[in-house]
Amino acid sequence: MTHSIELLLDARSDAVIRSLWRALDEAGLPSQVRVKSSTNRPHVTLLAAQRIGPGVDEPLRGLRDRFPLGVLVGAPLVFGGPRLTLARLIVPSAALLELHAEVYRLARPQVIAEPFPHCRPGHWTPHVTLGRRLTGEQIGAALEVANRAVGEVAADAVGLRRWDGDQRVDYPLVG
Repeated sequence: MTHSIELLLDARSDAVIRSLWRALDEAGLPSQVRVKSSTNRPHVTLLAAQRIGPGVDEPLRGLRDRFPLGVLVGAPLVFGGPRLTLARLIVPSAALLELHAEVYRLARPQVIAEPFPHCRPGHWTPHVTLGRRLTGEQIGAALEVANRAVGEVAADAVGLRRWDGDQRVDYPLVG
């Protein structure tokens, strides 16, 4: 199962993303609102790998002075594959890219195997997932819902957590 290091959004921005999840669901489209887990919440994945050891927690807690970090939730975007993923872009500011690079550097010694390639600095697209496993036929309607609901959102990344996908447990590190 996947392990990850994730940014968490402020309460207002979290609520905006959850409203998008509900709007997709109400339109009969795949949505993250359907993920039934006590740890399911809007987040921005900074690093993902097959396994990330708990030894990363203390070094990452040292980043607390970088929070809150202002971020901009931007336009909808689609990631390809046999099934499509709908997300909202997190506009990659210099401060966000610096934080990502530092998290990657600090976490790397605790990553078992290699981090997933799309998480490497220079290859990462910051985003908040809205829905997964959409078909080509569904994506047009999903984009319409995502565009109609809200425009850009000025947000704050207020927390950092480590997600253990094997145990389905999150470990708050900052915030």
